[in-house]
Amino acid sequence: MGYTALYRKFRPMTFSQMVGQEHITKTLKNQIIQNRVGHAYLFNGGRGTGKTSSAKILARAINCLNPKDGEPCNECEICKAAINGSLTDIVEMDAASNNSVEDIRAIREEVNFLPTKAKYRVYIIDEVHMLSTGAFNALLKTLEEPPEHVKFILATTEPQKLPATILSRCQRFDFKRIQNDDIKKRLKIVCDESKIEISEGALDIISSLAEGAMRDALSILERCIQDGENKIDENKIKELVGIPKLEYVENIVNAILEYNLDSAIKETNEILNQGKDVENFLWEMIKYVKDLLVYKSSKKLDLYTKEEIQRIEKTITNTETERLVKLIYDLSELQNNMKWSTQKTILFQAGMIKLCFQGIKKDDSIEERLEKIERALKSGINLSTNVNMQNNVISNQNKVVENKIETTDVYKEIPITNEENNNTKRNISKDMVKKEKASNFSGEGKIEADWPKIVKDLKQSGKIVLFTNLINTKAVEINDMTVGIQFPNGMTSFCKTVLEKQENVREISRLVSLACGKEMQIKYIDTSRNQVVKRNVEDDIKDLANNSDIPFNIIE
Repeated sequence: MGYTALYRKFRPMTFSQMVGQEHITKTLKNQIIQNRVGHAYLFNGGRGTGKTSSAKILARAINCLNPKDGEPCNECEICKAAINGSLTDIVEMDAASNNSVEDIRAIREEVNFLPTKAKYRVYIIDEVHMLSTGAFNALLKTLEEPPEHVKFILATTEPQKLPATILSRCQRFDFKRIQNDDIKKRLKIVCDESKIEISEGALDIISSLAEGAMRDALSILERCIQDGENKIDENKIKELVGIPKLEYVENIVNAILEYNLDSAIKETNEILNQGKDVENFLWEMIKYVKDLLVYKSSKKLDLYTKEEIQRIEKTITNTETERLVKLIYDLSELQNNMKWSTQKTILFQAGMIKLCFQGIKKDDSIEERLEKIERALKSGINLSTNVNMQNNVISNQNKVVENKIETTDVYKEIPITNEENNNTKRNISKDMVKKEKASNFSGEGKIEADWPKIVKDLKQSGKIVLFTNLINTKAVEINDMTVGIQFPNGMTSFCKTVLEKQENVREISRLVSLACGKEMQIKYIDTSRNQVVKRNVEDDIKDLANNSDIPFNIIE
């Protein structure tokens, strides 16, 4: 006899063996006991939740010669014939490959004939949502009023694709995702009968990876014993399904959360030296940060050992929820950019550096900021082989570091050379540091105190229109990523139009970021009406002309 897959070998034979669907099996058994079986059923649910198994059990139960409490005996002539597939009165049809009108017409012709052996002729149509529109129309009348000896059982994972006329003719049963505890109990039974030695941690991992599908859980279990050894532990499962060692993911995520540039660079190089696929690794990082966010909110996680949970608790202690959410978005953006890049490795390296540069804090002095840049540039990552990548890394840091310093001048004096040929050289001009110290910014990230200076600088730099529209405004820090600019006297239509131009938004955001010591977003708030200003409003030139004595020209 040929080899049989575990999910087929251990397919439930009775309703009592069904896992996690008691709300359905109880109803079906009662209908069979009371002889009130419907003519058409629709079983809906995710993959591997027991739809087809329930359909086969129901088909045998209503035809069984010796049913017991609504269960098939699986020993009578009819049950045995149904199990080995020789009973022609139970027809299983795959609608994915038999979805035409002709296939349904064949059923319509067959239903007029009486069953050969069984009491009922049962049609099990799997993936019924794949039927064509014409096939559905051909099935309607037969499904509504079939002969007394015919029963239909439809199964689908996407009931929303079925016409309402089909749905209204069926008794619908929704199969739930199977809980991890139920999957674990069933796996223990399978392992005991198959003489497989498995650890509790391995059972937990398989149950979580199955995502509510019993068939997937059995498939993973079967994959783990294909090497001939009936002994399974956590490491074996992680290796087979491709889960990277958690320590690598933990280390680099912790380095980013702690703004530890040196550690992030070290871990990044270690990952690349081991030949890891950076796209897969980035995906694991996103999932890990998601798990941190989930555990911070619910204090519950699967797939992790007690020691790993303890390290997670330590990680999230000093990490804000907003920081984790922002990191997920940043990593996802990096993942999207890498999909279209031919230099995925370099983009991954630069992305890790950029995330750590968010650690240039409000109270950092200019010497500390430049020191952090210097550590990044001498990190051992060879960027000089790609001039375009070098420019990208520099531009990524401009928004964070430039604080009344011309950033291009700074980098002109910090050349990046090949690590194999020369040690990295940095000559940071003391004059530039002194020039930065001479700035009137508070250096403590107090945007409220620095805002009048920012507005005044706009006038001195010749941006008169911006200066005029920002007179008498105030700036407040809404959160660690957003600064609100308040307009106590309200905003005119012309003012909104001027300030919402992209170049003006970028300029104000740049100045605010310099004052805060990190990249910030801005939000205009009309406090006279207590609402955030919306974009895309019409110009009103007359308002500025009537309320300002500063000459200006407007060019269409």
